Amino acid sequence: MLPLAIVVGGLVGLALGLTGGGGSIFAVPLLIYVLGLPPDRAIPVSLVAVALTALVGGIQSVRYRLVVWQPTVFFALGGIVGAPLGMVAARGMDEGTLVAGFGTLALVVGTLMWRAAVSFPAQASAVRARQYEMDGGPVCVLAPDGQLRFAAPCAGVLAVAGFGTGLLSGLFGVGGGFLIVPALVFVTRMGVHRAVATSLLIISAIGSAGAVAALWHGRLDWGVLLPFTGAAAAAMVVGRLLAGRLAGPQLQKTFAAMITGTGLAMLAHTLL
Repeated sequence: MLPLAIVVGGLVGLALGLTGGGGSIFAVPLLIYVLGLPPDRAIPVSLVAVALTALVGGIQSVRYRLVVWQPTVFFALGGIVGAPLGMVAARGMDEGTLVAGFGTLALVVGTLMWRAAVSFPAQASAVRARQYEMDGGPVCVLAPDGQLRFAAPCAGVLAVAGFGTGLLSGLFGVGGGFLIVPALVFVTRMGVHRAVATSLLIISAIGSAGAVAALWHGRLDWGVLLPFTGAAAAAMVVGRLLAGRLAGPQLQKTFAAMITGTGLAMLAHTLL
């Protein structure tokens, strides 16, 4: 079990480093189907691993002064409230429903990632640094001087978005980067590079809230958690170093296909 947990954790960390958040969606399926954990045990392990792994990247982002702090605080506060509630909801669902729900989520994420690669290939210089074009104006704007024009509506929208992301994270054990990054870009119009850097700290905060809830209820599998998380954190660093060299439209499509395939496999396993 120990070597397998290290290998699986390494794969998740590498994917997380390359995608800046989307790779965390592989954690729960690998924990369930490779390591044999039931969903209610796999989800807390995934949350802890993703939270600590994202923190490694988040600290690096802080060092390079890429994090925008006001959106981080309000988005994270909403997520911290939502994540434990999502975990409570997950405990009330049967295994088949959880797996089917996760499979559906994977299909949605894979489809969105594929569309981004096809629609904006020139902007996919990194898998995680893709553009999100949406209609409507931003609620708050990051000015060219780096200062955020911040007001109550901006804080409210970010907190609500954080709450929804937290619910989803607690329910399915995902980091939520695939939601956080486009939300930050849409609400503040900050650059994707800054949004990815900011999202890592938010992911860490939301995952930590879910982890505390899991610890409170005694649902953490320490024998899997420690090697899995350690390997994921180490591989995250490698993934971030490789991202600039390897990432591009084709790699983004590859991840999209893998995520979509994972979703289809989980749905088939549940329905057949």
